Amino acid sequence: MGIVDLSAPLEPRADAREFVRIEIAYHDHAAGADAIEQLFGVTPELLRNREGWAVDTITHLSTHGTTHVDAPWHYNSTIRGQPAKTIDQLPLEWFYGPGAMLDFTDRDDGDAITPDDLAAAVAVGPRALAPGDIVLIRTGRDAFYSRPDYVARGPGVTAEGTRWLYERGVRVMGVDAWGWDRPLHMQAEEAREAGRTGIFWAAHQSDLEYCQIERLVNLGALPSSGFTVACFPLKLVGGSAAPARVVAILPD
Repeated sequence: MGIVDLSAPLEPRADAREFVRIEIAYHDHAAGADAIEQLFGVTPELLRNREGWAVDTITHLSTHGTTHVDAPWHYNSTIRGQPAKTIDQLPLEWFYGPGAMLDFTDRDDGDAITPDDLAAAVAVGPRALAPGDIVLIRTGRDAFYSRPDYVARGPGVTAEGTRWLYERGVRVMGVDAWGWDRPLHMQAEEAREAGRTGIFWAAHQSDLEYCQIERLVNLGALPSSGFTVACFPLKLVGGSAAPARVVAILPD
């Protein structure tokens, strides 16, 4: 089988915005040797190559700062009148299943992906969607991942489009852009002008119990179907999201 890595790297990322900044302290083998001597009295000459252990400490990590899975708790405190589930409360079965990749790389930034658009994309694929499928939306905006304007890039799936996927049994859906909705600055302007709910963050707040995978990469390496997705999030108790190592598994 072949494995395609769909995850962005977890590495230090300097940014004033708390939701993307990542800080990691790396401690090398010399520091490890010092620690061993302090803890156990074993001097460096008693270690192979005078080296101790290398360890790393994540000092700042937003759960939404790299490739991650959003839980319903991220969207609202209640979903359909019940307490929204946090990331550790979701069934593991959701995060391993047949994949379907829908290509929307022809769309402009800010375009809305509607139920009709999704239906048309599925129609040209080799099979219909089935319950338990993990649907990945390819926008091509992973090419901008390291750029400051990444947050402002990409089309977005509408609330109606999200509901369309949900009604077909899809509980995990992902995108290779900063977020599932249209860029937030665009939605914000429209929401302020209209002065009502249901515009800003509309797909997130569609009152559905489902998960989003955001900030995927390498979707261009996938066929439209015939692969399996594994996207297990870290078991963060009470978390609104958690980083995940998302991969696609392709048969030989």
